[in-house]
Amino acid sequence: MTVEPPAASGADTGAPPAEPEPATRLRGGLLRHHDFRQLFLADSLSQFGTQLSMLALPVLAVRVLDATPFQMGLLGTCEFLAFLVIGLPAGAWVDRWRKQRVLVFNDLVRGLALATLPLAWALDALTFGQMLLVALVVGCCTVFFDVAYQSYLPDIVEPDDIGEGNAKLQAVQSVAMIGGPAAGGGLIKLIGSPLTVGLDALTFVWSAFWVRRIQHVDTPPRREDRRPLAVEIREGLSFVLRNPLLWRITACTGTANFFSSMTGAMLVIFALNNLHLDPGHLGLAMGIGAAGGLLGALTTPRVNNLVGEGRTIPLASLGWIPAQALMPLAGTVIPPMVALTLSSFVVTFVVVVYNVTQVSFRQRLCPRPLLGRMNASIRFIVWGTMPIGAFIGGVVGEAVGARNVFWIGVVGAAISAIPVVFSPLIRMRDLPKELDRLSA
Repeated sequence: MTVEPPAASGADTGAPPAEPEPATRLRGGLLRHHDFRQLFLADSLSQFGTQLSMLALPVLAVRVLDATPFQMGLLGTCEFLAFLVIGLPAGAWVDRWRKQRVLVFNDLVRGLALATLPLAWALDALTFGQMLLVALVVGCCTVFFDVAYQSYLPDIVEPDDIGEGNAKLQAVQSVAMIGGPAAGGGLIKLIGSPLTVGLDALTFVWSAFWVRRIQHVDTPPRREDRRPLAVEIREGLSFVLRNPLLWRITACTGTANFFSSMTGAMLVIFALNNLHLDPGHLGLAMGIGAAGGLLGALTTPRVNNLVGEGRTIPLASLGWIPAQALMPLAGTVIPPMVALTLSSFVVTFVVVVYNVTQVSFRQRLCPRPLLGRMNASIRFIVWGTMPIGAFIGGVVGEAVGARNVFWIGVVGAAISAIPVVFSPLIRMRDLPKELDRLSA
């Protein structure tokens, strides 16, 4: 897995919007493109910091506040609840605002919210309730940031460059997934989880700085041209649900996220309390395993060329099943570090290949004015399942133990693959690039 962002992101000078920078293919690729480079740098900082806090926050809850499995489920629920509650209207709002302002504002609010945790810890006033509140605030900001972020990329690059742009941004995320947890585990041992969260807060401030340097100015529709919010929300949701391929991809992703959020809520407490690993070892396993994501980002174009863009999606979804099966075997027939590392490697590889392929497809398929609502509609469905999954994971983990939650996750991985494996995607080499081709 928030007030109106534009009001806090800088004043409108009234000057005519600058012409967007031509997104022509440059020697050296998109990194030679000024606006994409700023987005790339912002994403690098934000992703690395996020990976720090993804380990530091649950460790803080378990080690400092002695959180139970049920409380860890609540923390995961609060983290993703905003996608379920405000996910749909967020897309319509983003389509009405300047996306750069949305990105800057929500970066700054996330940084400020996270900074309150080490401050409260230093004052000996940190509570689990505060952690839940911070998770809610950060989750709300993430909803707006992610919707605006995915809708902004097609604004600043040419349609033919969207795939390259997504692959580079996924590579950033993969590198952060490698270095972030490993660095996070080391920092937690060195300075503690509260101060590690404080470092994450600073990365969001730096991210806002780089986003602010983007020269492209998108022009939102005039106020008098806007239609009722409910009408615009229905358009975005209808585009997704009536599309014969998009709804299958959305069903697959939403189901996978439901079960992965169940296991994700239990990961840290399972590793620390059941497998008796320390945060450093857990971070190292997650970091090494995340190299699979980097491999996936670098090889997705080749995978698409080899097996076909359409077939890549169902085949990648099948790869989740054996990877999930490694986790409940950790500490029994498979050494804990081997199970965690190998499972993380395979999962991140197939997830990145899957995401680069399907996100690029839907970005080029969707009409530009509908991008924010389309992305928000998909996020509402696929991330809206996550707070429910995290809560159920906490309840089940409290009742039958964290290990059994991971066995449920194996079954869930198989169920999630059904919508795309038994679909036209398995027979398609090339995915449509235009809406009329898809409906023909």
